[in-house]
Amino acid sequence: MKTATRLLGSLTSAFALLATACPAAALDGNREDVRQFMQEMQRKHGFEEAWLAGVIGEAESQPKIIELMSRPAEQVMPWHSYRDHFLTAERIAAGVEFWTAHRTGLAEIERSTGVAQHVIVGIIGIESYFGRITGRFRVVDALATLAFDYPPRSAYFRAELEQFLLLAREEQVDVGTALGSYAGAMGSPQFMPRSYRAFAVDGDGDSRRDLWGSWDDVIASIANYLTEHGWRAGEPLTAPASRWFPRADSLDAGKLEPDTTVKALRDRGLSFETSLEGKAPAFFINVAGDQGPELRAGFHNCGVITRYNRSVLYALAVHDLGSRIEALLPPAL
Repeated sequence: MKTATRLLGSLTSAFALLATACPAAALDGNREDVRQFMQEMQRKHGFEEAWLAGVIGEAESQPKIIELMSRPAEQVMPWHSYRDHFLTAERIAAGVEFWTAHRTGLAEIERSTGVAQHVIVGIIGIESYFGRITGRFRVVDALATLAFDYPPRSAYFRAELEQFLLLAREEQVDVGTALGSYAGAMGSPQFMPRSYRAFAVDGDGDSRRDLWGSWDDVIASIANYLTEHGWRAGEPLTAPASRWFPRADSLDAGKLEPDTTVKALRDRGLSFETSLEGKAPAFFINVAGDQGPELRAGFHNCGVITRYNRSVLYALAVHDLGSRIEALLPPAL
């Protein structure tokens, strides 16, 4: 497994280096893999050949996308740098403004789904700076680049390109102008096409699911995503922790989801406070803080957030940003 991981890392680095030396270029619709994709879209979903040819023919393969794909922040930043990048005074202030403006809608969603408001706000803040940064790449360019010119994950992104074209047909999304991240994530919650089709909901009652222009849809869709992935109402995400006897040195960090229990962590020497019972799912978190290791116990809902983005750093940043914003909210009128 380690050898395979090193090989994948080497291949990814090689593609990134190659990308920096090559300009963007129109995707070649005559390539065998591209033609096979278009034929499959016609056969499976009834897309018109001329429409597909136009969409694919106008898509550009962009080397910059491959370069960015090779160095996501969760893999290259220690926790204290990752946290400080997102938990700025400016972003927190923007979050207070956002939460205040959408206080009624957020409260209603928490009542109906059980998903904590501070988590929804934290996700929007991390993903798009409350709608300020939603991506500058055309989604079709990002997905086509990664589907056909990024072999390490081409199968995944080919499937996402398929989902995006289906989404465009279902929700009247303009393929030529829809913008997103370098990975093809869209709107203020940065949903990938498959997640958009599966988990986005109509929160404002206009019979559309608009993650670019409707905050009610965005808020409801994030809550629905977390609910569908097992969110438990009223349960905490993490608790600060410390080691209290030598056996805790054997605790294994790095898990994305609970792999043990509250009691088992305590039995192995981790000290923390929680209202959860001993058999509740838990896992050990050890990240690089300002003054050295920062320890926490993570619980079920923290694992649910990693289903949104497969990173413990991401889950911690969502929780901490949302909590900071909540602490500064003005009293409700």
